[in-house]
Amino acid sequence: MKDAKLMNEKEPINLALAVVFDTERKKILITKRKKQAHVTGLIWCFPGGKINYDDNLEVLLEEKIMEKLGLKVASLGSIFAETHSKNSEKLFSIYYLCEFIGGGEKLGDEFEEVKWVSPEEIEKYFDSALHPALKEYLIGLK
Repeated sequence: MKDAKLMNEKEPINLALAVVFDTERKKILITKRKKQAHVTGLIWCFPGGKINYDDNLEVLLEEKIMEKLGLKVASLGSIFAETHSKNSEKLFSIYYLCEFIGGGEKLGDEFEEVKWVSPEEIEKYFDSALHPALKEYLIGLK
């Protein structure tokens, strides 16, 4: 029998997020949301979306980036995972390093701005929402 506390808890929202890196320009893609994200105060974010247990995560992420932003990327694998517990939402996020291959940027319904920034600039846009280990990894991208 399940613990009563567990029965009342919401299931976490599972996310796959793309750290899209342009190897020629040495820049990372970030997006500015139109609406509030699941994490309060998070305006700039990495693109991605919700995932389900049976999804092929890398293929799904590549498709979501094409659909939402018009960019072709190739996933190079997962680089970081973390859990968040903000407000009443519980989130599980898996970050994938994706190489930018091509395509023309388009703003979908979710985003009002797209920006390419250097790894060193990333913390200007991400405050407490950017985990220190992930920040260190991003700064190391060359």
